Amino acid sequence: MIQTGKTNSVNVPKKRIKVLIVDDSALVRKKLGEILNSDPEIEVIGKAGDPYIAVQKMKKLAPDVITLDVQMPRMDGIQFLEKIMTQHPMPVIVISSYTPRGSQYAMRAYQLGAVDVIGKPSSLIGTNLYEFRVHLCHAVKAAYHSKIKRLTGNIDARKSSSNIQKKILRNRNIGGKHKIIVVGASTGGTIAIEKFLRDLPENMPAIIITQHMPEGFTYSFAQRLDKICRIHVKEAENGEIVKPGWAYIAPGHSHLL
Repeated sequence: MIQTGKTNSVNVPKKRIKVLIVDDSALVRKKLGEILNSDPEIEVIGKAGDPYIAVQKMKKLAPDVITLDVQMPRMDGIQFLEKIMTQHPMPVIVISSYTPRGSQYAMRAYQLGAVDVIGKPSSLIGTNLYEFRVHLCHAVKAAYHSKIKRLTGNIDARKSSSNIQKKILRNRNIGGKHKIIVVGASTGGTIAIEKFLRDLPENMPAIIITQHMPEGFTYSFAQRLDKICRIHVKEAENGEIVKPGWAYIAPGHSHLL
């Protein structure tokens, strides 16, 4: 017999992204937990005060994403990140301070495979945290959907060119001062940009890059790329002339026109 009429619909709850917070400050752990739990798609399932506690919670709770502080007792966040990426790779977001030392940590974190590095505000107390909250929640969601590979061998080894790079290099008329290549990258794009720029020849048209990265970190990012690329790479400055053979990274605090 076929029964007609209305059927009861069942609302299947959407899977929430499970996050483990690793930070030596109890206040920071509490505040980050509040920020992340305020997003209906994210659930903080655990907190750890140092990497050793974090390892135990990772085994027990199986988080989808880890947020990781840099300066911690017993083992710093960069050492822990390298161990994660070589032994049990998973999405990690590093939270670092807006300092020259913080920028160095940020570059190393990206190099090791962190999906994103977020600048930690000078204070997590107060109401002026909207931008930080948006960035952090977005980064967690992007990290959850990212593809993480195991870190093996020498991370500074030359990588093969991307398909986009090969397509550009096949163009015989690549030179010319009236051409510009424009690149945009969101969370996790730093590795792709490095791979794209690394083997490009000196006679490239000007390359303009907007990379999702906090203020204070883009300068160090450009400096690092300039050392390993054949073309020149720098952080863009207001009003400067765009020249062939150069790549310009938009500053983290500005739009690029």
